[in-house]
Amino acid sequence: MRVVSLVPSLTEAIAVTAPGLLVGATDWCTHPADLAVTRIGGTKNPDVTAIAALRPDLVIANEEENRAPDLAALRAGGTEVLVTEVRTVGQAFTELDRVLRACGAGSRPRWLDEAEAAWAAVTPGPYRRAVVPIWRRPWMVLGRDTFAGDVLARLGVAHVYADHPERYPRIPLDELRASGADLVVLPDEPYRFTADDGPEAFEGLPAALVDGRLLTWYGPSLAEAPAALRAALR
Repeated sequence: MRVVSLVPSLTEAIAVTAPGLLVGATDWCTHPADLAVTRIGGTKNPDVTAIAALRPDLVIANEEENRAPDLAALRAGGTEVLVTEVRTVGQAFTELDRVLRACGAGSRPRWLDEAEAAWAAVTPGPYRRAVVPIWRRPWMVLGRDTFAGDVLARLGVAHVYADHPERYPRIPLDELRASGADLVVLPDEPYRFTADDGPEAFEGLPAALVDGRLLTWYGPSLAEAPAALRAALR
């Protein structure tokens, strides 16, 4: 098969499981580090013409990361598109199975079994309340119904805006500071929060800097995510 992936975490899952299937991926598909395929633009602005020129048997997409008009344009040109939806850890495993089967992977990969076992063994400790910014200027945070929110909840971290009407609301900094949270979780993607860029905005509140790939990607990183994130959240 010839596969194009528009989802960084699924790019990694396919490349690790069935090397050689991928012929195209986005500029944001950074794992595996040695992935040598044609780059077709970003997740939000893929070059539909370039994708079609690769003659893929299948394009892998996600309902949150990719835009419906781009996927419609691919389908209109005769390209088959598989669209995933991942809002929970459980959904991630279901969708990973579906994607790998659709790509013709011969057998279930060991990393997927290891990832399921790692998450099945998780027992959340006492819950803490956190604000989880994903951007600044303007400040945006995790809201309702997100994969990262489910990851944190399973690890004992309830984020303050889990019931917000929006999935990624813009919240003024003063409101974030007054939210009653006892922790701020700062991932390094999509905004690259660092020790010098982020914690200073929440003076007096403990800050946990976390690997954004472990928090938001659903692929081989799921196997190491529970232990690594728990250590970062202490």
